[in-house]
Amino acid sequence: MNETSISIRGLKKAFGKGAAKKEVLKGIDLSINSGQIIGYIGPNGAGKSTTVKILCGILTSFEGEIEVMGLPLRGNDIAIKRKIGYVPENGALYEALTPNEYLNLVGTLFDMSSEQISERSNSLLQYFGMEKHSHQRMDTFSKGMKQKILIIAGLINNPDILFLDEPLSGLDANSVILVKDMLTRLAHQGKTIFYSSHLMDVVEKISDRIILIDDGQVVADGTFEELQQDSKASLEQVFSKLTGAENRVGESSVIDDVFKN
Repeated sequence: MNETSISIRGLKKAFGKGAAKKEVLKGIDLSINSGQIIGYIGPNGAGKSTTVKILCGILTSFEGEIEVMGLPLRGNDIAIKRKIGYVPENGALYEALTPNEYLNLVGTLFDMSSEQISERSNSLLQYFGMEKHSHQRMDTFSKGMKQKILIIAGLINNPDILFLDEPLSGLDANSVILVKDMLTRLAHQGKTIFYSSHLMDVVEKISDRIILIDDGQVVADGTFEELQQDSKASLEQVFSKLTGAENRVGESSVIDDVFKN
């Protein structure tokens, strides 16, 4: 039986104070098992990235109770960070370094041996077709090349849970295929994949379970088939219906007025 890897109870998060205070998360309750690929989706501003940053220990001020790999998040953030990987959409790289130098730095922070770092770095760089760039300074890299290095850095410590926030940003079609295959294989090994994205087609194809949040609350939670409710709707259509966007689709009068001849 799969164990619970993430437990969230009453998660709330607000930014600002007084009249400027904005409540981003309004009471999230979730229990996620190991070996699951979770598609965590929602409109812009729904609280997806905020949730991920809290679970990764980047945002430390929140209300509610969270356990990651059986450990309370409060007071165990360093121990938990050793067990997780995080791939942000726009992560900051030390661009004056080469991939080998950067990955060695990341591996060292996880107390990995030089042999482990070298073996995993070489294997993952080869997997993503980046081995020929391993000694090239990253300030010359494209957005997609940098994103591949961020993904490798998120994997190098062999995490039990991998958090991904728009991980496919800038990647070409072949690299997207590689990432999808990689995530499926990692889940089969019992790792938890927490995947936050706007790309509905990818979420639909790889996720064991889809969690949709809107305005800081969970509005749907289940398999893609359960969210369809016996219809033949795509995930994009389900998303549109549950977030109210479908009410605006087809209302072309505004567009007609703006762009009229």
